[in-house]
Amino acid sequence: MADMIASVGAHEQKLGAMLVSARRARPGGSALLLEGLTESEIERVNSAGKRRVIYRGATLFRQDSAQDGIFLIESGRIKVFYVARTGREITLAYWHPGNFVGGPDVFSKSTHVWSGVAALNSSVLYLPGDVLREMVSEIPALAINVIRGLSFKGRCYSMLAQMLGTHSPSERLAHLLLQLMELYGVEEPKGTLIAASFTHADIAHMIGVTRQWVTKALKQHAEAGILCTHGASIVVRDPGALKDLSEGQ
Repeated sequence: MADMIASVGAHEQKLGAMLVSARRARPGGSALLLEGLTESEIERVNSAGKRRVIYRGATLFRQDSAQDGIFLIESGRIKVFYVARTGREITLAYWHPGNFVGGPDVFSKSTHVWSGVAALNSSVLYLPGDVLREMVSEIPALAINVIRGLSFKGRCYSMLAQMLGTHSPSERLAHLLLQLMELYGVEEPKGTLIAASFTHADIAHMIGVTRQWVTKALKQHAEAGILCTHGASIVVRDPGALKDLSEGQ
C-alpha cells in the first residue's frame, strides 16, 4: 500500500483501527494503551520495551510461531490476518498507532493465533509478557487499558465472524467501502476519494471473497455510476447507493 496523505492521520488517531464489522464495537474506538498514564508512567513503559522499525510488507509476527508479550504501535499501520492451510486468507483488522497487537495472550508465553505485517512503514514497541505483567500490577491505568483493548478486539472479531456468516459478499463490500470513506475520505469534484491505496486482493481478504470477485463487483459499481476507479484509487460518487447495498436493499 502507498503511504497515506497527511490529512488521513487525524482519522487514524480518532478511530484506532479499520475493522470489517457491521457496526462499531464500542463508541470512540479502542482504548489506546497509554491513554490516561502520567508522563513518568509513560516513560517507564517506553524504557521497559524494545523499539523496532519494520518496513511495509515485513512480518512482525507469524501465526503458529512462539509468542511472548505484545507490540505497541507507535507509527504506521499493522495488518492482522489469518491464513488457512488451503492458503485462503482473511484480514481481521488494520491497527493504527496507540493500539497493541500480538495477543490474545499478553502475559504468558504461547503461540501466535494470527499473523501481523506492516501495511505501512511502522515503528513498534515490544513489551515482553513478564515485564508487562509487572507494570500492570503497579500502574492501574495501564491495566485498565490492556483489559479494554482485549475486550475491544474480542468484540471486533466476534462481529467479523457474525458479518461473514450473515451478510452477502455484496453487502460486505458496500459496508467496507463506506468504512474506507469514513477513515480515508477526501472530497473531490467527482466524489469522495478513498485516499489510501488498497489493492483488489487487500479488499478481497477483508471481506472473505476472491480478488476476481472484487474486480468484477467494482466494475459493476462503476458502470452503475456508484463509483469510479483509476488504477488502485477509488472515488465514491453515490454513498447513498452504497448504504442501501450494505443494508441489503
